[in-house]
Amino acid sequence: MHSLRHTITFIALTAACLLFFIIDMGIGSVSIPIRHIIGAVTGGDCPEQTIQILFGIRLTKAIVAILAGGALSVSGLQMQTLFRNPLAGPYVLGVSSGASLGVALFVLGAPVIGASFWFMQLGITGAAWIGSALILAAVTIAGQRIKDIMVILILGIMFSSGISAVVQALQYISQEDALKTFVVWTMGSLSDVTSNQLAILSASVAAGLILSVFTIKPLNLLLIGEEYAKTMGLNLHKSRLLIFAATTLLVGSVTAFCGPIGFVGLAMPHVARMIIRDADHRSLIPATLLCGIAAMLICDIFSKLMLMPINVVTSLLGIPIVVWVVLHNKSIA
Repeated sequence: MHSLRHTITFIALTAACLLFFIIDMGIGSVSIPIRHIIGAVTGGDCPEQTIQILFGIRLTKAIVAILAGGALSVSGLQMQTLFRNPLAGPYVLGVSSGASLGVALFVLGAPVIGASFWFMQLGITGAAWIGSALILAAVTIAGQRIKDIMVILILGIMFSSGISAVVQALQYISQEDALKTFVVWTMGSLSDVTSNQLAILSASVAAGLILSVFTIKPLNLLLIGEEYAKTMGLNLHKSRLLIFAATTLLVGSVTAFCGPIGFVGLAMPHVARMIIRDADHRSLIPATLLCGIAAMLICDIFSKLMLMPINVVTSLLGIPIVVWVVLHNKSIA
């Protein structure tokens, strides 16, 4: 009975993702009927111009939405389990702040200090990647000396606060055009990823999800507490590194290519728990993945309809869920 309910749930979630994907492909400056979308995919009757719009523009953005939603949601689930905190999100290790610092140095700092040609060729994506990696390396090195996971959480928050101060200083001394470019990046975007970048993003997210499969057993053991998990043979140090690596691949990749996208990674694990009603990560991770994909496709649909940045829409979706968690989750106290 338990397995049957899970099967039905996963079929329903998959069907919802497919439905939202088709709707997302059809909505834009030019509305495309569903029959034309199906015709384009199956090789049926569909105008040539419609095919160019679907496969030349909208398909890439829809795939980016799928990758971003799934990656952020799974990493959020991992962080909530690792830190035993339902309000922990995918950015608690300072990965997003590191990416913001890299982009801020590139966009805001480079024009001020007169950066060399090779640095200017790095690009916003490369700068975000390097910033994320450096912060993760710092947290990992510190984590080797720290046994308490909550201290690592506090360390990540302190890194984020310090980086925010540096970014604000760069904003204060930056030129107007550079400041506007950075602010636009912080709003997030699913439409700036090129076909070549999509291949890199897909490979990075796929690698992160593969690593996430190997975190299932450690995460299940961490549910019963670190001390008991150690008595069951869990190597906490290696498990943390594995989870950190998976999170960085997932969050760092999405942040580098799409900018910081908030609340999806924080809210969707809770939605998955409500739907699946199971704490086993063998079921929870795929459920969270599907919920994240559906949520990001919905946000992209509303982003097009409202003509608003994706971060505005994800906040409007995620904040009510987070408030509900705060009000109803007794374990937070």
